Amino acid sequence: MRFMVLARSEGAPPTAAALWRYNEELVRAGVLLAADGPASSALGGRIRFADGRVSYEEGGAPLTGYWLLEVPSRREAVEWVRRCPCSGDTEIRQVPPEYAMLSPEHEDYLRAQIAHR
Repeated sequence: MRFMVLARSEGAPPTAAALWRYNEELVRAGVLLAADGPASSALGGRIRFADGRVSYEEGGAPLTGYWLLEVPSRREAVEWVRRCPCSGDTEIRQVPPEYAMLSPEHEDYLRAQIAHR
């Protein structure tokens, strides 16, 4: 089962060393598929879709990073998230198999479609 984990830090974000240790644990366990940490929220924004309108707002809630985990159960995903060095709210969502990363065949199909435009 795949789970997307979105971490937000309240106050000071965790140190790079703490995040590296956590990521190394995930890699050693063989459960980490992807992870990244974005730049400051001051360099980004939020796009809102409401009432047929689209608006852009500068900034947004500070996002520490995301992890994509593949584990046997939700329980195991929660256990991994409990070890995360982040201090704020952390959201965890299962990624249904039909929404998982593109298969190579599907990616080739999309690239071919883009090339014809």
